[in-house]
Amino acid sequence: MTAFVESVERRELREAVARLGQKYGEEYFYAAARDGRKTTELWQEAAALGYLGVSIPEEYGGGGGEIGDLAAVLEELATAGCPLLLMVVSPAIVGTVIARFGTGEQKQRWLPGLASGTATYVFGITEPDAGSNTHQIATQARRDGDDWVLSGSKTYISGVDEASFVLIVARVGKRPSLFMVPTGAPGFTYRRIDMGLVAPEDQFTLFLDDVRLPADALIGSEEAGFDQLFAGLNPERIMAASSATGMARWALRKAVAYAGERSVWGVPIGAHQAISHPLAKLHVEIEAARLLTQKAAALHSAGELKAAGEAANMAKYAAGEAVCAAVDQAIQTHGGNGLATEYGLVQALATSRLTRMAPVSREMALNFVAQFSLGLPRSY
Repeated sequence: MTAFVESVERRELREAVARLGQKYGEEYFYAAARDGRKTTELWQEAAALGYLGVSIPEEYGGGGGEIGDLAAVLEELATAGCPLLLMVVSPAIVGTVIARFGTGEQKQRWLPGLASGTATYVFGITEPDAGSNTHQIATQARRDGDDWVLSGSKTYISGVDEASFVLIVARVGKRPSLFMVPTGAPGFTYRRIDMGLVAPEDQFTLFLDDVRLPADALIGSEEAGFDQLFAGLNPERIMAASSATGMARWALRKAVAYAGERSVWGVPIGAHQAISHPLAKLHVEIEAARLLTQKAAALHSAGELKAAGEAANMAKYAAGEAVCAAVDQAIQTHGGNGLATEYGLVQALATSRLTRMAPVSREMALNFVAQFSLGLPRSY
């Protein structure tokens, strides 16, 4: 990115992904959620076109691009009404961590599947009692001969039923370490959480009861601790912000179209400033969130991880606020029709609200900004 303008290649990528998204759209996405199906067709076609693996190194079948490229893919799909949650965890978090810290053999084992779309991996960090406090993770990993043995639990883990491996955060002594755990391993079980979200992806609670893993299940060094962990969390926040801004653009587009077509008292309702000004304000807020997200992605790709962390947290906050406001205003613009399922907006309420809480709450994002950007004392 140069002077806050995306490269020609990035813009062309966006246009191509937008065409794919339009082929499927919100009707396909909602139908999959309603029928209990996954978005397999879209996922596989996106993979075949190289979009899922755009940030995977070329030597492992990927496009060799940056996290900003992958974020652009997710944003455009979300703008088309298909926010693929597993893009946040599978190629972004897990792919980034393995590409950066994995051995040559680990990269060869796990990265090509991400690039081709034949493998899906998810990320397990959140625990019932730890919440946002990653320093209090209780899942333990201990050595037993040449093996590792993991015990503990995780909660609100996305897409476990679609994954072959979960990248689990567990403690070795006092420091967190990362392990690739096969979902079919003895002692690994999971239970679906009944959610009010209208989405094809499900959430799960995981249980690890003395799950035995080979030595090479450990990704990177057991001594690396939080440095390795947070290397995957900046991409997570960047991707979450991109998904949120995409959803916000989707909601705004629907509101603008309705405001331009719906006539009351002889003129379209969009002619009234009570309708047009809130929509114009949303456009400004969405574009500001997009710029912050692009900045975070550029800093991450440049290796400026501390600055990227600051920008990623600000982007995540701004995007979460923008999408909540956009969906709410789109419903208000539609009046009573905004609550009719045929207009596709009321289904997005819970999902838009989730963006304020996950993958990091807006309060924790503001804590980060207060401490690192403003130099205020720690509050936690």
